[in-house]
Amino acid sequence: MADLRINLAGIASPNPFWLASAPPTNTGYQVQRAFEAGWGGAVWKTLGDPIINTSSRFAAIHFNGQRVAGFNNIELITDRPLEVNLKEIYETKKRFPNHAIVVSLMVEPNREKWHEIVKKVEAVGVDGLELNFGCPHGMAERGMGAASGQQPDLVEAQTMWVKEAATTPVIVKLTPNITDITSTAKAAVRGGADAISLINTINSLAGVDIDSWNTIPHVGGKGSHGGYCGPAVKPIALHMVADCARNPEVGVPISGIGGISNWRDAVEFMLMGATGVQVCTAAMHHGFRIVEDMIDGLNNYLDEKGLASVTELIGKSVPRYSDWGNLDLNYAVVARIDTDTCINCNKCHIACEDTSHQCIDMLTGDQGQSYLQVREEDCVGCNLCAIVCPVEGAISMIEVSGTDAPMTWNERQEAVAKLSEGKDTTKKEAV
Repeated sequence: MADLRINLAGIASPNPFWLASAPPTNTGYQVQRAFEAGWGGAVWKTLGDPIINTSSRFAAIHFNGQRVAGFNNIELITDRPLEVNLKEIYETKKRFPNHAIVVSLMVEPNREKWHEIVKKVEAVGVDGLELNFGCPHGMAERGMGAASGQQPDLVEAQTMWVKEAATTPVIVKLTPNITDITSTAKAAVRGGADAISLINTINSLAGVDIDSWNTIPHVGGKGSHGGYCGPAVKPIALHMVADCARNPEVGVPISGIGGISNWRDAVEFMLMGATGVQVCTAAMHHGFRIVEDMIDGLNNYLDEKGLASVTELIGKSVPRYSDWGNLDLNYAVVARIDTDTCINCNKCHIACEDTSHQCIDMLTGDQGQSYLQVREEDCVGCNLCAIVCPVEGAISMIEVSGTDAPMTWNERQEAVAKLSEGKDTTKKEAV
């Protein structure tokens, strides 16, 4: 069995699976149940001045028979007194000393307020702090959450204020509701952050009831934008984690969040630079026991790969993630259809004919049977046919060898510029 232990900026955990700051970590009862089930850590639901939450507050996107493909909420931070939360944090840490307990915090952008809450929370024995600069609704309207997290100067200043008072590692949780997440990641690092976590939820409206015309969810006939999470946001989260991981000006450990539902998702996030992962929607959908499959699956995967520790995964795919201008424009793949596996549903033909490059022909064999064949000389290797095909393995994307040497867009532009300087128009046209 591989070693699943991680250490995120000084916060030790028996495995990389943490519960994110959210409804599943609202009470000591819940966090203790989670630890009993096998979770390695938990980020306590955000503490601050208690608020009043709405009824109702959750909504979900169901797609093609899959329940909760996306999840939307308008819930805010804790609605329980700070003293009650602190008592339960103390009791939980005392009962589970080897599990990671990180507490999410949110207060107004005020130095004294941050110092005050940091000292109170650290006094009960937490392993670390997570600063919630990501909540996109409710708290943002009060100048907190994403309202702070979208401003690099405020991220830097508030992180600095926390670090002045903190004795435990400080994680800064980033909002995805921004043009360039690395700008706030770098600001957090300038402020002294020991790690970052991302992503928080994405601005969203789950839907509208076309019979009542109410938003989904609604509160007495009124609605509001909320935060979107769940499997649907995973590609967005994975990109943002990778973008921070490959940026040399960030350079701190990352706790990956966003659509993580199983051990495979966790592996992807760790390969893209995350030291560990946080899970919310999947736990709300299926319960705390899902961590058992996550641990077993990760163990088996590491054994198959011959890896002794889960930490050997961290960042291994980051060097393979680059800007578009660094991609080899001479690399080529084409689609090939396995006629023995193909069920002749014609989805690939329709997709290619209507929306791609019209290179899949419908042919008739010697025995009168119909079959599909790709004209490889016209195929651009877009992958669309393989994506829409309902039969796994019926269409493969095959690398085709070419005579041209690798060439990126950036290299091409540099070559054009050099040739232009030499006024050699013949070579310029060739390039």
